[in-house]
Amino acid sequence: MTGSLFKGNFWNSDILSTIGYDSILQHLNNGRKNCKEFEEFLKERAAIEEKYGKDLLSLSRKKPCGQSEINTLKRALDVFKQQVDKVAQCHIQLAQTLREEARKMEEFREKQKLQRKKTELVMDAIQKQKCLQFKKTMDAKKNYEQKCRDKDEAELAVNRSANMVNPKQQEKLFVKLATSKTAVEDSDKAYMQHINALDRVREEWQSEHIKACEVFEAQECIRINFLRNALWLHVNQLSQQCVTSDEMYENVRKSLEMCSIEKDIEYFVNQRKTGQTPPAPIMYENFYSPQRNAVPPGKPTGPNLARRGPPPIPKSLPDDPDYSLVDGYSLLYQ
Repeated sequence: MTGSLFKGNFWNSDILSTIGYDSILQHLNNGRKNCKEFEEFLKERAAIEEKYGKDLLSLSRKKPCGQSEINTLKRALDVFKQQVDKVAQCHIQLAQTLREEARKMEEFREKQKLQRKKTELVMDAIQKQKCLQFKKTMDAKKNYEQKCRDKDEAELAVNRSANMVNPKQQEKLFVKLATSKTAVEDSDKAYMQHINALDRVREEWQSEHIKACEVFEAQECIRINFLRNALWLHVNQLSQQCVTSDEMYENVRKSLEMCSIEKDIEYFVNQRKTGQTPPAPIMYENFYSPQRNAVPPGKPTGPNLARRGPPPIPKSLPDDPDYSLVDGYSLLYQ
């Protein structure tokens, strides 16, 4: 808390001037506006965090990311998706926290507004009273001065009529002078009464002005402290969000450290292996070789549908009726 700076530095020599008081009010209004702006900033940041969290959550849960991976790398990817999901939840939670801080800022603003309103009502009333009494006093002064001028004129008239022989006219002038003197006394008394009343109002206004300055200065100290602490808390929350996210990503890094290239390769081989014997070389096959019907290496056994088998070796003589002759020509070579 500072010293009583407000009450010593916001005066003006003009009794009707409220420039010092108005300057303080303008500053307080600006402070309230600044709190409102920070409140709106928190709300918009909360909306950004919530949207980011929901988008990240949707990405983590709906978008495939290495779903056909296997073994240790698959576990690392699963940890990665889980941690991204947690990071998304943290951003959504941060959005709720920021909205709560914005609500606290709003409550603080309204509380200070109500406290200020009480002081402002008192000050408005005493300032109106001061202005009204000042006007009455100035009217009384004007009336008093006019009565004094009337008396002076009446005295001059009496002096000028000293050599007049008409006693009635002289009597009227003396009566007028006496009346003007009475009017001066009455107006002087009224003027003094208004002066005294104005001084009492001025002292009361001055006292209320000092009280208002003390109240407003205390409020401003509280507001600055509150806003500073709110901003400090806000950046701490953002820092904590970063720390929490880094801890979650560290879990991913740890799972990646446990990822074994050799184990993943071995796992794949054991799960998907198809055999350990490669195909034999394809050998050359002579069409006229007796072994051409043998099953070549690397070929499956079974009937060869793609090639006709060799013709049978004849066992009968050429004149056997099984042989066909065309015009006495035998198909068999002699």
